[in-house]
This record gives sequence, C-alpha cells and structure tokens, in this order.
Amino acid sequence: MKRYEDLSPSLRCIMTPGPVEVDPRVLRAMSFPVLGQFDPEFTDIMNETMGMLRELFATENKWAYPVDGTSRSGIEAVMVSLIAPGDRVLIPIYGRFGHLLHEIAERCGAEVFTIEKTWGSVFTPEEVITAIKSVNPDVVAMVHGETSTGRVQPLTGIGRACREHDALLIVDAVATIGGVPVETDAWMLDAVVGGTQKCLSIPSGMAPVTYNERAEAKLMKRKQVERGLRTGGAQSSELPVVRSNYFDLGMLQDYWSEQRLNHHTEMTSMLYALREGVRLVLEEGLRERHTRHALHERALVAGLTAMGLELYGDPESKLTVVTCVLIPEGVDGESVREMLLSRFGIEIASSFGPLKGLIWRIGTMGFSCRENNVLRVLGALEAALLRHGYAVPCGLGVQAALDEYEANAE
Repeated sequence: MKRYEDLSPSLRCIMTPGPVEVDPRVLRAMSFPVLGQFDPEFTDIMNETMGMLRELFATENKWAYPVDGTSRSGIEAVMVSLIAPGDRVLIPIYGRFGHLLHEIAERCGAEVFTIEKTWGSVFTPEEVITAIKSVNPDVVAMVHGETSTGRVQPLTGIGRACREHDALLIVDAVATIGGVPVETDAWMLDAVVGGTQKCLSIPSGMAPVTYNERAEAKLMKRKQVERGLRTGGAQSSELPVVRSNYFDLGMLQDYWSEQRLNHHTEMTSMLYALREGVRLVLEEGLRERHTRHALHERALVAGLTAMGLELYGDPESKLTVVTCVLIPEGVDGESVREMLLSRFGIEIASSFGPLKGLIWRIGTMGFSCRENNVLRVLGALEAALLRHGYAVPCGLGVQAALDEYEANAE
C-alpha cells in the first residue's frame, strides 16, 4: 500500500495579484472548532460578519454576505440572479475580466452590448455614460480593478447615469476591496462583488457581495423557494426564475435572513476566516489601509524605475495594488519567474491573452504588502536579471525603495 508523507507546503513570498500570503491570524481562526450552521453561536457570527461587510463595502445596504466559492462564484451569483433572459446588458471591457463578464452575461441569455478599450487604458466615465444613453441597458456590468492589465476604472457618475436610465450597475471589486477605496453608496453601485484572496489576505473560497433595494426588487420578481422547502403549493414569479439553484441570491438571502431557510451547509471555517480577515481590515482602518497600499506601491515603482525597467500601461489609471512591468527585450520572462521562485522563494505573475509573455505583474496586496517583501522582490529581481544577462544598475532599486520608505517616515 502506498504511503504518503506529511503535507508540508513551502513558505513563499507571494507577490502576485492573488492569491497572496494569508495573515497568520486568519489561519489561526480557521483552526477553531466547527459549529453547526444553525447553532445560535454560529448565526451570531453570521450576523456579525454581515455588519462588518457593510463597513467594508461602505454601505447601508441590508444585504451584505458571502457566497460560498471563489471570487468567480460571487460574480456569477450576482449576474445570474440580476440578469434575466432577454435583458439588455452593457459591458465596458478593458482587460481579461471584462471578457469574463461578457461570457457570463451571454450564458444568462442576455442581449450583450460591449464597448472596448485597448488593454492598458480605461474608459472615462463620460464614455461609459454615453454608451448607457445609446444602449439603454437593463444592466451595466463593470470591472473596477482589472488585474490582467493593472488598471483601475473610475466609476464616478456612472451609478447616477444608471439610475437615470433605470439600469442596475454591477461592479466586480474583487481586486480592489480592502486595498483601494470602494464607495458602494456614494458611487450609487447597485451590486458589488469582492474577493477574499487578494487585498483581504484570506484564502480563496468565499466571495462577499452586497446589493441594494433596487437589486433586491428584481430578485423578488424572480423569487422561488426550493421545492423540498415549500410549505404551500406551486410558485410563480413575475420574471423567469434564476437558472442556478446554488447561485440564486433570492435563496441565499433567505438563508442569511432571520428565516435561516436552509440552502446549503455553510463553510464554517471559511466564515471564521472571512470574519477575522475583515475584522483586521476594520481594525487597521480603511483609510489607513489604503494609505499603506499606496506607500508600498510607490516604493516598488521607485525601485523598478531605478533599475531601468519600464512600467506597462497608462500611468493615470494605474491600479495601486498591481504593478505591471514590461519584460526587457531579449529576456526570457518565464525563466526569470522560475528563478525567483526556485532560488528566492518569491512568486510574481505573468499575464494573459495579448499580454502573455510581454509583462510581469507584481501584486502589493493585503498581508503581502509589506516593506520587507517589496525590498526582497526588488533585490531578487535584480539578481535574476543579472544572471539572465540583462545589465541592471546594481543596488539602485533597493536603495530607491528605501529612500521612499525613509521619506515617508519623516
């Protein structure tokens, strides 16, 4: 009989746009005893987590809870629940994950309209508003932080335009929540999806979402109780029923309400992790956390620039928590990444689609967003580039980052 060794994953310095290093306090929380999903002690934790998520999303929405699954599960739950077959859906695309929203909307049976920007740039709010006026959509779905290109989309004014045209605005904030400002109420966002494995420094496995009364009104028109839980006769809904059972926000809403209408078995240990991760964000303070992410971004950028490396994309729309670096001509980007991982224990990311093989992506997110990590990746990248025959000015990258940190300390 084959014997298996004890599991012992290597310690890594993870500087990708997700996943990132998990805060040890979150890992500790995941080791706590499992409670039954209807134990009053556990439902208290559920309620407390909802309150924390409202603060995280900067909202007064009643509904703020996690969908059990990776970030994509939250995106799919919101879209499949709020996009009915035949709806007109507008999707502005400026990277990989805009294309994902397009694909999901098509699978929902929507009539999809897109506008596109060259990767590395974003839309002005006026461009999106002009498209809203032209298309007259039922739903607008947008990515806030596009990790494939390291860009952040300004949302000011778009929510107001959606309300003026009676459209729901769905925002993918998976990469931004907990790292850069996400103002759900102030920006008039109807539904927002976050992610755990990026700026929140929680393992992948839950997707916090929030939505307002406008979104809930549409959910109620598609409302259906699972057959085995009904106490009355057959049900009918005003709009076509949500095609997914697992991702039906109407059902999940009942589960997270005072009814506690059973839907699935809650991911107990992951909920502990989410609660602890969000607690740590709120303990640090949202403004202070955003400032910290911006500081480490500045230090990283200063170091890369001092090394003579060129950044990718429009600097005006750079996403604070992801820095994209053009791979120098003649350098094997994958060989450099492999050396960083095998010799230094550091992971950075490549990219997708038209950017595959052209850029590296370095994340400064959550618990990974620390001075020692930034200095370590700069020093290791310098060494790896030198070993690959690329002339890097020795020591200048780390020194430039140190200058940034010391200037901040004054």
